[in-house]
Amino acid sequence: MTDFDNKLVAVMNKSAPPGKIMNALAHMCIGFGASLNGDDLHLIDYVDSTGGVLPQISKMPFIILRASGSKLRNLRVQAALDGIPHSAFTHTMTIGSWKEQLVATKETDESELVYLGVVLCGPNDKVSDMTKKFSLWT
Repeated sequence: MTDFDNKLVAVMNKSAPPGKIMNALAHMCIGFGASLNGDDLHLIDYVDSTGGVLPQISKMPFIILRASGSKLRNLRVQAALDGIPHSAFTHTMTIGSWKEQLVATKETDESELVYLGVVLCGPNDKVSDMTKKFSLWT
């Protein structure tokens, strides 16, 4: 049992280099977080003993898992079909300027995209079922 109705999970490509993984995770979290209601993410401010504020931290667990690129593709497709809020990051988003990335993504067939990560937040049971076969990122 959990204190939260929703589960927040990122699944990252286990074959990608750490720098690309960190970049992908950061970009997905910025966009995905901005698209959700702060209440959905249970954002709170932490305060240290001197009164210093560490703002906008989710009190929800954020589970980071790993999987192959093909499993990431399947996860993204399943999330879209099930109406689960999600974001994804692909190899075409790592080349050149943002304008070049838009063009590269638009010109690449979905079957040719190499997924670096997928982040999703949805009903606990559904997200758990979708991600239960993936390994914890270590």
